Amino acid sequence: MSSELVGLFKHNLWANLYLLEACEKLTGAQLDATFAGTYGSVRDTLVHIASGEELYVHMLLGQPRPPRREGQGFAGFEQLRDSLTRTGRELISLAQNNAIPEKYVNIAEGEELAGSMVVILAINHATEHRAHINTVFCQLGLEPVDLDGWAYGWTHGLMKMLEPSE
Repeated sequence: MSSELVGLFKHNLWANLYLLEACEKLTGAQLDATFAGTYGSVRDTLVHIASGEELYVHMLLGQPRPPRREGQGFAGFEQLRDSLTRTGRELISLAQNNAIPEKYVNIAEGEELAGSMVVILAINHATEHRAHINTVFCQLGLEPVDLDGWAYGWTHGLMKMLEPSE
């Protein structure tokens, strides 16, 4: 796979951890808040993001489905950080090593997915649910977390201001 895919997965890891850091500052009531148009509470959505990413990594590695985290509930920020760091780094490594398989057979459902489809699902899933959490932030009157490519580019030195030509 290309360096662009590595970049997408690096952004994904950064955005997950940056959002998690912002969520750690919320009160218990804020973490439990939910609004129409979102997945659920902030806690539930964070667990769902981690569970989904774990599933996609297992798919790309050709491993059986892991147990769903949603049934286990919120185990705390440290556990989520460890999980998201591990799976985020694994996705980056798979892209760096050109190890995204062309096909994956999902034994549990009998479906065959192209590896590129799993990549699309992984990126889209996390992005969508991070947006849900930002919606909760806004509904609570809080500043949403800036997770877009521009913020990532500025914080990682991938963008710079040019001096005006004279």
